Amino acid sequence: MINMLGLEYYKIRRKKLWMMATFLIAAEILWAIMSISMSIARNPDHIVWASVFFSISSMNGLFMPIISAIVVSRTCDMEHKGATWKMLVATGASRGRLYAAKYICANSLLLYGVLAQTLFMIAFGLMMDFPGGPPIDLLTKFIGGTMLTSLAVTALQQWISMAIKNQAFALCLGMLGGFIGMTAGMFPAMARHLFIWSYYLELSPVTFVYAESSSAYMVQPIGLGFVIAAAIMTFLFYTAGNLHITRQEI
Repeated sequence: MINMLGLEYYKIRRKKLWMMATFLIAAEILWAIMSISMSIARNPDHIVWASVFFSISSMNGLFMPIISAIVVSRTCDMEHKGATWKMLVATGASRGRLYAAKYICANSLLLYGVLAQTLFMIAFGLMMDFPGGPPIDLLTKFIGGTMLTSLAVTALQQWISMAIKNQAFALCLGMLGGFIGMTAGMFPAMARHLFIWSYYLELSPVTFVYAESSSAYMVQPIGLGFVIAAAIMTFLFYTAGNLHITRQEI
């Protein structure tokens, strides 16, 4: 398994996926800086750690599905070209282990992006002199919630990318997911449970509460129902995709 994982990293060395992920995360961070700065300029009460958590979490609903689609598509596309998948299987390599290696490789890139976001939030909060030190509890919940959602999104994307040779379908799914994740806050509560992309906001440790005369950021407890639902979706998407690909005719 370690050899297969090493092979995956070797195959993507010239794909510039790390650079691509870095560019998209940087674009998200710049957008977040502008958004938070304008919010603070309008309302000095928003100079709190919660503001940067909510801003990044809400933007992840747009950016992370697209980043996941691009990363997974690029790692899977090489197997469709030149019958590489067939050659790997011919060497006696297990399809299930190959599938797992790709999944781990893709999620390591997403983890890199989430950790970069976390470092940005700490640096931005210290630079803006937010009251109190970096909230470790919120940072831990942010990383956990974002990665749990990403695991499910990546499982779905990899299933589509491996099953369908034309990667346009997988990329379109990523853009659709980004749209749903961006507008998830306007969906009814029941609808948000059905779409995994909305979980970037639902599993965020901070929410934004609107009132008639004012609005404020509020720390919210992570809903156990959403955690269980995300874990179930991850298992179902990964298992279904793995079974489909391992039994698929090459």
